[in-house]
Amino acid sequence: MNSGYNPDFNPTGIEGGLDTNALPWIEVPQVSGLAFKPLRASDESGMFTLIMRLRQNAQLNQAVYLGGMDLMVLSGAMQYPQGPMQGTLTPGIWGYAPANTRVSCLQALEDTEFLVNFYGPLALLDADGQSVLTLLTALDIAQAAAREGIALVPNSLADCMRPRATQYSGTPMPLAIAQGNAGSLVSETTASGERVTDVGRTLQPHFVDTRAVPWIVNPGLPDIALKVLRVSEETGIVSLIVRHNGVAGPHYHLGAADFLVLSGHIGYRAGPPEGYGPGVWFYEPAGARHEATQRVGTDDLIYTANVYGPVQFDDGPDTPIVAVQSWMQYKALADASGIELVRSRFDGDSTLLAWSPIGSAAQKL
Repeated sequence: MNSGYNPDFNPTGIEGGLDTNALPWIEVPQVSGLAFKPLRASDESGMFTLIMRLRQNAQLNQAVYLGGMDLMVLSGAMQYPQGPMQGTLTPGIWGYAPANTRVSCLQALEDTEFLVNFYGPLALLDADGQSVLTLLTALDIAQAAAREGIALVPNSLADCMRPRATQYSGTPMPLAIAQGNAGSLVSETTASGERVTDVGRTLQPHFVDTRAVPWIVNPGLPDIALKVLRVSEETGIVSLIVRHNGVAGPHYHLGAADFLVLSGHIGYRAGPPEGYGPGVWFYEPAGARHEATQRVGTDDLIYTANVYGPVQFDDGPDTPIVAVQSWMQYKALADASGIELVRSRFDGDSTLLAWSPIGSAAQKL
């Protein structure tokens, strides 16, 4: 079997996805009340993706994000009580913390579940705030998943071509959002029909209430709308909310992408006729190709998305390139719509670790 790029790869329809509702919660012994569902762990970049749960009144104290971190609150409420990211995070809020951000306290006001990408290890500090108690790395996540019999998503197109291990068959533990329509997390109107306004950028510069971010509709693709949340001009990573009610034509993912279905069902590759619904998380490895991606049914198909590189569109195999969508086009869309994006850095960043002999005092959040 070719272990490299294979343009004729015929996918099974779910090789890059996990139904998070079917997975168990794995407790983090070093932090009382903290648990996670593992989705992806890269042994190349060290990045890993989890859905985390913090029980009411539980706290994540004295921690450092050694790589960047982005999250979206799915249910519950939690808060950073101090620092430049101070504020209460409720369902639908999305945020980004740059590498080396130090957290003095993250506290759950009620049971809270959130989707989180760690771009590097999470360091848990001792009570002195300087000594490292332990590290949570991609390898730890992979080993924890293996112990539970959870087959994580493949990290590359070559990995997708290999037989996938049997998926977890234990007792499912559905997410809280499985009980209702999670599309309301990003809806611009409340359940009573009132429009959500003036809460987006006023929340604070590193978090945004996705409900207040306007949908951007391309006149040429009226059935597909975007909420642009963050664009990194350094890495090319783009974070979005997508309302996908039309058909996305043939395309290659020149860079990887991931997404969590919030509402509706997506017709995914060679998947089942009913598609995949809320709570299913997907990872598209770099080089993945779709001849068409569309919703199944009549409900709005809404999902979160991190796009880690350009997407190339064409009219079918071996046809000329029609368009390439990169961070530059997403940034232009946001600018034209007057959207102030979530910041990727702190102003006057001083988040070096406290014990660094050449760095300044750590910025506490």
